[in-house]
Amino acid sequence: MSENLKTIKELADELGVSKQTIRNKIDKDFREKFVQTIKIKGNNTLVINNAGYSLLKKTLQNDTAQTAKTLQNDTAQTAKTLQNDTAQTAKTLQNDTAQTAKTLQNDTAQTKLICFLEEQLDKKEQQLSVKDKQLENKDTQISQMQNLLDQQQRLALQDKKLLEEYKAENDSLKALKMPTEDTKEEQANSQPKEEVKALKFEIRALQEELNKQKIHSQEEREKLKAELTTHKKWYQFWK
Repeated sequence: MSENLKTIKELADELGVSKQTIRNKIDKDFREKFVQTIKIKGNNTLVINNAGYSLLKKTLQNDTAQTAKTLQNDTAQTAKTLQNDTAQTAKTLQNDTAQTAKTLQNDTAQTKLICFLEEQLDKKEQQLSVKDKQLENKDTQISQMQNLLDQQQRLALQDKKLLEEYKAENDSLKALKMPTEDTKEEQANSQPKEEVKALKFEIRALQEELNKQKIHSQEEREKLKAELTTHKKWYQFWK
């Protein structure tokens, strides 16, 4: 083919595009100005003159430049979008990490508080156990005192019985009116009564002290249980 006329295939090969791309650029106006039909090997073939070749080359170069510019803009926009997404993801991750750390910190604080309260409760339970043992000892002492009181009462009854017998023996001696013997009898009657009265007073004092310690121990148990229940509720609420 001559240098001034080129087929579509020759143009496509020289410009590095497909024949379809060349055909897409040949509109009616371009055909009228730059395209001719000649016979090659007995077939009608479209050929384009040199001016049309220059125009197509310039048009394709412009298209390539525009495509490159568009691609560059798209790449820049994509990079910017990716950068924004990455920044947003990093910020979200940072916030989530901070929130998680805060939650863990709160949970740790609540756990430490619960552990501390449980330790305090254990200590109080141990103290109450010691006090319960002391109360048991008091009960034992009271029981012993009660036995002593019973023994003293039995002795007092025996002494009373002996005194009654002694009084009966002395009825026959009333006429003698011996002051010394009367004084001894009064002392013998009053001594058991005073001992019994003292024992009763001591038992009553021990019983009152025992009741006070029992009430105090129960109040401490209820107070500790209430505190532990309250803190556990707050722990579940914040959790």
